[in-house]
Amino acid sequence: MAVTLDDDARQYLALFEDVTGATGQDCIVDTADDADSDDRLILVVASDQMGDAIGPGGQTIQRFEEQVEATVRLVEDADDPEAFVANTLAPAAVYNVTISENDDTVAYVEVADEDRGVAIGSNGRTIDAARTLADRHFDIDDIQLT
Repeated sequence: MAVTLDDDARQYLALFEDVTGATGQDCIVDTADDADSDDRLILVVASDQMGDAIGPGGQTIQRFEEQVEATVRLVEDADDPEAFVANTLAPAAVYNVTISENDDTVAYVEVADEDRGVAIGSNGRTIDAARTLADRHFDIDDIQLT
């Protein structure tokens, strides 16, 4: 599925690739809804290039964050929707992802009880970003934690 990027997202991806050497597949500019949260970039990184994107001791991604003056969240791309959905919720421990295709396509995700908060994120930002990415990459309408 082709992802359409706006000009800002394309510029962030180009800079990301220049700084890290890793291939970026998608970029979402996540603007904070409240004063307590920061704006952030969510970048989908090509499979098996997460190490290049992070760099030794996190130095590479920190250098990129300094250049864009924003927090960056990295998500590893995957070929199948179940693995992709699990990656969008990392670092939460995901035990199982089941995709149900009825009227809507819904991903039901089994998450460790102690990681539910991590999967949801502050003010629901992690699960909202996961839903957006799952829709953009695999036409999944919703993600539900079980």
